Amino acid sequence: MLIGVPREVKDHEYRVGLTPAGARALAQAGHEVRLETQAGARVGFPDAAYREAGAMIVPAAADAYGAGMVVKVKELQSAEFALARRGQILFCYHHLAPDERLLEAMIASGASCVAFETVTDARGGLPLLVPMSQIAGRLAPQAGAWALQMANGGSGVLLAGVPGVPPAKVLIIGGGTVGQNAARIAIGMGADVTLADRSASRLTDLEAVFGARLKTVVSTPQSLPPLVHDADLVIGAVLLPGKLAPKLIRRADLARMRPGSVLVDVAIDQGGICETSRPTSHSDPLYVEEGVVHYCVPNMPSAVARTATLALAQATLPYALELAAKGLRAAVTQDSGLRAGLQLHGGRVTHKGLAQDTGREFMDPLEAVERRVR
Repeated sequence: MLIGVPREVKDHEYRVGLTPAGARALAQAGHEVRLETQAGARVGFPDAAYREAGAMIVPAAADAYGAGMVVKVKELQSAEFALARRGQILFCYHHLAPDERLLEAMIASGASCVAFETVTDARGGLPLLVPMSQIAGRLAPQAGAWALQMANGGSGVLLAGVPGVPPAKVLIIGGGTVGQNAARIAIGMGADVTLADRSASRLTDLEAVFGARLKTVVSTPQSLPPLVHDADLVIGAVLLPGKLAPKLIRRADLARMRPGSVLVDVAIDQGGICETSRPTSHSDPLYVEEGVVHYCVPNMPSAVARTATLALAQATLPYALELAAKGLRAAVTQDSGLRAGLQLHGGRVTHKGLAQDTGREFMDPLEAVERRVR
């Protein structure tokens, strides 16, 4: 199979879909890899390293998008919409639910969108989302601590406090991978950390990990607002795979926080957990609503793009090899994990959660791939 790797064009997105090691593995398996020039340069992978691995360096994005499968990191940007085509596999993060324009463009293209964020493993986990969730979770308290500084519009609270002055109160909403990693860093920074999750059993697991250093609360519509009101930093860490994030924080709740408090909404890729959340960028990461500083950068892990590329590429490579070896139809038919990742195919929505949240007709992915070959 011909595999294309374009250079990312999202704001301050430096990750790359394949490392030279991944390009070598695909080439050794008999596939042709075309990489847009400089796609990996910012994370320490020059074109020469890819050439040595057996990849062809091409001058433009259109050359990479001419492939049967495109392996990249982030969802397509508007400048890339016209490059997608029917019969092509787009293997990357897609985050289609909160972006109607992107969804319409990908449906119109007829491309087969296999989304990193909904591919599952044998246990129902999300192996291609976990590495970036770990990184985003670990970055969230750092971003929050920075936003709390007075120069950034924050309230001037130091996360760790000092002797005689209490530490900041950090509320983490969601106890999954992002939440656990955020708790680890916030506790390490010396903050007073509370984590809210709707699952009591998950909270039990987290208490076993962190002990008394972490306060836990079962999240309900009654328990959550007072915690938000009292927090210096709120970290949104809720995930419903492929679906829109639930709106758990109302505008009225933000208005009761101390002015200069901070919301870091890691769930912004799927729309965010707060009524006031909207995507920002690494170039312009902050805005203020109801006196609260918002940090809502969808591609947080790109702040540490080399670490993120290495972590992501080693997780995605086995699936890229499988798709390349078998083709989409056989891979989706034989591998339920890849089947869960297929969100669009031939202009049809093939992920039930995406269909529900966007009001689209759902087609079973097996039916969709069979229909396309008839």
